[in-house]
Amino acid sequence: MPDLSRTHLVLIPSYNTGERLFSTVSAARAQWNPVWVVIDGSTDGTGERMQRMAADDPGLRVWLLPENQGKGAAVLHGLKEAHRAGYTHALAMDSDGQHPADLIPSFMQASQARPDTMVLGRPIFDASAPRARVWGRKLSNGWTHIETLWAGVGDSLYGFRIYPVAALIDVMESQPWMRRFDFDTEAVVRLVWGGAKPVDIDAPVKYLSKAEGGVSHFNYVRDNILLSWMHARLMGEFLLRLPQLLMKRARRLPPFQP
Repeated sequence: MPDLSRTHLVLIPSYNTGERLFSTVSAARAQWNPVWVVIDGSTDGTGERMQRMAADDPGLRVWLLPENQGKGAAVLHGLKEAHRAGYTHALAMDSDGQHPADLIPSFMQASQARPDTMVLGRPIFDASAPRARVWGRKLSNGWTHIETLWAGVGDSLYGFRIYPVAALIDVMESQPWMRRFDFDTEAVVRLVWGGAKPVDIDAPVKYLSKAEGGVSHFNYVRDNILLSWMHARLMGEFLLRLPQLLMKRARRLPPFQP
């Protein structure tokens, strides 16, 4: 098993993921120590089983939330626990088997080398990716590029990424949003506004079929409305912040040399 890290951990939120949760956690544990799981009000019995799994593994910790609050809320719960334990960075990954656990060490190494950054997975899709989801994220990414002044965010929706713990807690506690499907994109935009530098690393994404144990809680109507509302809010705030963002960008530019 990997040595225990005192600064970086893997954080996995989960809601009714079924058997896929256990293979995801096992794959993450094979690559990193520690791995923390937040069960977001699941009703499929995975929380209790995960607690029994953690009882035999000191590198695995599990929290059970009493009711479903959304991905962002589950991540925030884990971040607060991580901050209290002295951790500075958390690699968030989904529990449904879409994300490449074998890339955890290389992402962690990139973060440890540049702790002032957030390390973002840039998805490489295969034939399993629904075409509507791929085109939809291109639209969301276009808005994100504008909202961050083309700061270098390769993908705003891919949830396999490393966050600075304290900075993200501050961002989330400053406003009531980012608790559900709007979490991933808004977290990136607001962290860029706060000065975090994005580092993009290619990572494959796999959309598992039901026969493979794939589970998805994405609702095309509800969640696209949520994303549209999120970008409307962010664009309004972006316009208010624009003078300040331009000044920050100007200060980072190298001096002109004739």
